[in-house]
Amino acid sequence: MLHELDDLFARLRLATAPAEIEALQSGIWQLWLTTGDAALDKELEAGMRAMQAGDYTLAIDHFNRIIIFKPTFAEGWNKRATAHYLRGEYRASLHDIDETLQREPRHFGALWGQASIMRQLGEYRRALTILNKLSVICPHLPGLYEQQLSLRELLDDQG
Repeated sequence: MLHELDDLFARLRLATAPAEIEALQSGIWQLWLTTGDAALDKELEAGMRAMQAGDYTLAIDHFNRIIIFKPTFAEGWNKRATAHYLRGEYRASLHDIDETLQREPRHFGALWGQASIMRQLGEYRRALTILNKLSVICPHLPGLYEQQLSLRELLDDQG
């Protein structure tokens, strides 16, 4: 799986067409969403269904079980970060994003989420630094350049 991920990330760095970027990201997500354990895969699916239904507490319970049984699984942390974010719990979300990035530093979803939270908190310089890391992983990610430009303008306006 690691070799396959490395290959997809190498291709993602070179991809320029939005459809190609989307296809490569989709392939990466498919690998990230596989725990390697059927019971934990079901737990992950149940957590994602709960999150889609707006039951973030139940979703967090499912993701907690994944983290307990397989703490090395980055996507368990990332999904819990998303559920915390959707509940407005930014500190908890940022903690889980950090855990995600320790396990998968190339996690573009976690980086994008981290940058979004930093922007919402008015931490524009930190948000821009995070987006700059993201631009190394996927330089042609749709919307990335515009977000970087917007943050630079906000920083310029602050003096």
